[in-house]
Amino acid sequence: MDIKEKLNSLRDDNYREFQSKLIPDLKKPIIGVRLPVLRKLAKEEAKKDYKEFLNQCSDDTYEEIMVQGFVIGCASMSEDERFLLIERFLPKIDNWAVCDGFCGSLKFTKKCRERMWKLMEECMESGEEYKIRFAMVMMLDYYADEEYCSKAFQYFDRNLHEGYYVKMAAAWAISQYFVKVREKTMAYLKNTAALDEWTYQKSLQKILESYRVSLEDKAVIREMKSKRKSS
Repeated sequence: MDIKEKLNSLRDDNYREFQSKLIPDLKKPIIGVRLPVLRKLAKEEAKKDYKEFLNQCSDDTYEEIMVQGFVIGCASMSEDERFLLIERFLPKIDNWAVCDGFCGSLKFTKKCRERMWKLMEECMESGEEYKIRFAMVMMLDYYADEEYCSKAFQYFDRNLHEGYYVKMAAAWAISQYFVKVREKTMAYLKNTAALDEWTYQKSLQKILESYRVSLEDKAVIREMKSKRKSS
């Protein structure tokens, strides 16, 4: 049974309807297989001949692309090979769900953050919506700390793409930086003049929605939110 047959045997039509509504920019057909099942399939394929799998697996459906991304993240291979496969996979990302799921699977990044950062910088300069989102979600997942926050803030300020999914990724990332690197992020938000207004307001809103932000900090953020709106 090939991967497409396996996926079709695991389809859940109710989930398919639900997932389709969550990903309005979906360009590939969706079968309707839940993420934990896709991850399990990827682990199974990663233990076999993952090279053959990646060469033979088609890009016909959302799920097939997702499984490819998960295999790249979990198969045992050299760092050089993994980076090569990541670069080949990036053009296949055409929606937020594939982007974010792929980023979450690249846990090896913790061992080679400087090398990954260089790839992310290339993505930020690409002008392509989902390559830029990839870089921003990677910043959120693996770089929300004292060492990298200043570099990340510079990219949020000079974001060169107006796409909704880029701006939303930036706002989401900034809110998480606030949780993990509070003082520097607060200073950034108080002093930035370059961050576009939509992303700025959405960042503050996401901070207000977080359960990990104190009531005292939320009061400050509310004041910042209303002050910027009235200025």
